[in-house]
Amino acid sequence: MKKPQLATNLSENLEKLNVNREKASKLFSDVIEKAVKKSKPDTPAVLETDLGNQLANQPAPLKIAVLGGGSFGTAMANLSSKNGCDVTLWVRDKRSVKAMQKTHINKKYLPDHKLDERLQFTHDLQAAVKGKDLIFVAVPSAAFRETLQKIAPFISAQAIVSLTKGMEKDTFALMSDVIADELPNVAFGVMSGPNLAKEIMNNMPSATVIASQSAALRLAVQTALHSAFFRVFASDDLIGVELGGALKNIYAIAMGMAAAYDIGENTKAMILTRALAEMSRFGVQAGANPLTFLGLSGVGDLYATCSSTLSRNYQIGNMLGRGMSLDQAIKKLGQTAEGINTIQQVNEKAMKEGIYMPITHALHDIIYEDKAPLGVALNLMEAGFRSDVEFVMPHQVRPTHN
Repeated sequence: MKKPQLATNLSENLEKLNVNREKASKLFSDVIEKAVKKSKPDTPAVLETDLGNQLANQPAPLKIAVLGGGSFGTAMANLSSKNGCDVTLWVRDKRSVKAMQKTHINKKYLPDHKLDERLQFTHDLQAAVKGKDLIFVAVPSAAFRETLQKIAPFISAQAIVSLTKGMEKDTFALMSDVIADELPNVAFGVMSGPNLAKEIMNNMPSATVIASQSAALRLAVQTALHSAFFRVFASDDLIGVELGGALKNIYAIAMGMAAAYDIGENTKAMILTRALAEMSRFGVQAGANPLTFLGLSGVGDLYATCSSTLSRNYQIGNMLGRGMSLDQAIKKLGQTAEGINTIQQVNEKAMKEGIYMPITHALHDIIYEDKAPLGVALNLMEAGFRSDVEFVMPHQVRPTHN
């Protein structure tokens, strides 16, 4: 039996896709026009039409700004540039910009990867966003609101897409809430999924979810990022998709911490499934569709983040489990681990609203109340009796005997 020629077939398919690029673009334009006509009433009508018209009648590539030169922002900028978009990556540090303009390498976050030669770099925020079609915001949650305030004077018909997974400190605001606050008349969306930047840069098959009330925006993001190795799925459940991306960071810290104690596969499976139960309970209370947590932004992102040593939150948890202080772990990591802030925010919200989240409460006790991890873990195992799958059967506080 002859071995299948996978490499040759893939090359042929990619060549056919390239030859038919113009036809595909025309097809996309037709779809855009139909999607705009069916847009939901709560999407700003003028902006929805503007964005749809820009895409449907656009002979030139999509103009995109990516704000934030971390690993994921850089990976998305590189991917959209490779897809033929006109992309500018904004980085706050002027020296870093000069280095990337010269080498096309992000030495701090992705030192082993050469970026697309067409990708542009700037530290000038106005120059980055003015006249663009899409603005991807990939700065840490602590800097998200400030960044939007700075770009607000330069926003006209652009659409905003958050790539930030987290919650604003002290306000419990999701990034979509911050966008609505600071740019109330702008079409926006959020993107989330199992998206480890280094794997994407290595062309390992990956996928993500773009959630928005705007059909035109969803299709624009799919056009900008969808490729042979990166699939982009759509959703209109903004709350569910965004909460999945934020909450999973909590459980990545838990998994990293547990791994420091050499736990077994049974324990890992238990943490993952009970984490998913907590996420869906919290999400439904916030107005999300529980089924969203069974998708890429829920169980998909949860699995990837809890299973990979590339995850910043996993690394923080592992360092904490090995006896480091929180300050020491953050300093050694050298990047933002959104889960640390999220634990505080979600713990407070869950306590106020009576949402049962024992893993989150346990992590809060360990990190912020200085309780012994082993003792907290034992208490978790002795917690009350619960049904296995959320929303299927009622829970019990104690067992019943027939």
